[in-house]
Formats: sequence, C-alpha cells, structure tokens
Amino acid sequence: MTKADLVKKIADEAEISKARAELALNAFIKQVMALLKKGDKLTLPGFGTFYVTKRAAREGRNPKTGDKMKIPAKRVPKFRPGSLLKSTVAK
Repeated sequence: MTKADLVKKIADEAEISKARAELALNAFIKQVMALLKKGDKLTLPGFGTFYVTKRAAREGRNPKTGDKMKIPAKRVPKFRPGSLLKSTVAK
C-alpha cells in the first residue's frame, strides 16, 4: 500500500475529501517525528508505541574491502505493536 492508497482509504472511512485526509495524515506524521526527535514516545492504546532507543557504538567491517571501521552511536526510532494490533494480525 502506498501513501496515496492510505489517504484514499482514510478519506473514504472518515467521509472527508482526499485533500483533508492527506493533511491529517501529514500532520500525524509530522507530530510523531517531532516527538521522537525530542526523545519522547507516543502510545496509541491497542495500536502500539513509537519510541526512540540508543544504539551503542560498535566495530563493523566494510563489506567491500573487509577493513575494520568504527560505527558511531546513534538514536533509532522503533515501534512496539499493541495487543489489539497483534491479535488482529494473528487472525
């Protein structure tokens, strides 16, 4: 499914225009990204939780040359599905 497909489904379900549905979806995405950038988390009961974790620095290898290289520490976004989402997908 593409973003355009999702916008169409949201518009149909909410009985609003595709333009309004796209504005709402873009606003949601923007707010999730802003929260995660601050290090906060977003919990949608039943659906899941968006959060940020820290990945430690580690040593890796360049697959082309085999040379050792240092991979710096960084923050990565994660998603933990909620119980309703898990049970819906499992059916």
